[in-house]
Amino acid sequence: MLLVMTTPSFAELDALPTEELRERAFTRARERRDVGFFWSVFKHLPDADEAAQLDGAPNSIGPTVEEAVALWRELEGHGYGDNEPLLRAAFIDYLQKH
Repeated sequence: MLLVMTTPSFAELDALPTEELRERAFTRARERRDVGFFWSVFKHLPDADEAAQLDGAPNSIGPTVEEAVALWRELEGHGYGDNEPLLRAAFIDYLQKH
């Protein structure tokens, strides 16, 4: 028995919740060891700009930890903010191309 793997259509992927798209895209990127994909997602998370502005001074350790936790939560699908449509498009695009 031959199994044929087909790429889901845009409409099929777009019908999925964002969290499902994220899980599928992240699974595929992990399988491919595609660090570039993760980096592109990271750059579009709402708290990424604030984290990039931290200078690493000793008095910024608290904010650094807080920003890291916020970014991790976003990366895990808990708060995409206004960037959700952009990230959904990135997940769908990645799944269709890879």
